[in-house]
Amino acid sequence: MNKILVIAAALVLCAVLALAAGCTQPATPPVTPTPTVAVTTAAATPTSSSTPVSSTPGPTQTLPENWNVEVQVQSNGFAPDPQIITTVRGGKGLNFILGIDVKVTRSDGKVEYGNIPKPLKVGDSVSLASTTAYIDREEVWAITPQGDRVKIFDDNVCFRCY
Repeated sequence: MNKILVIAAALVLCAVLALAAGCTQPATPPVTPTPTVAVTTAAATPTSSSTPVSSTPGPTQTLPENWNVEVQVQSNGFAPDPQIITTVRGGKGLNFILGIDVKVTRSDGKVEYGNIPKPLKVGDSVSLASTTAYIDREEVWAITPQGDRVKIFDDNVCFRCY
């Protein structure tokens, strides 16, 4: 009889510990950006310009929560053909935002333009030529349903981040 009580108490203790361990998991796992290897470019053709512009990042704006769109900006890190890839990662505004305009100001003074048109889907991307220097600047604008352009990203993009 004593053995049965000890075994039952051990099983109950194990069950309580298993349930407690499941309750201590974080609510959401930490998000780590994954490099995008396969790139699908939008139908827009990038254009270039050689007018000198500032390579210093400026302020950005925040979209209203119901129009929020998340984008990921990264370099491909491939020296023979350096590219900066802008990818749509989601958000509540995928059905409302009319498009995403992208501008890369390269360190050699050239400017590249691209566009991700509506309908936006997770994984839509545009790839623009860059250089192997750290000072390539990327600017991303979301076009609101009223037709306003809201700058949602403006920063230098490193060629290879270590």
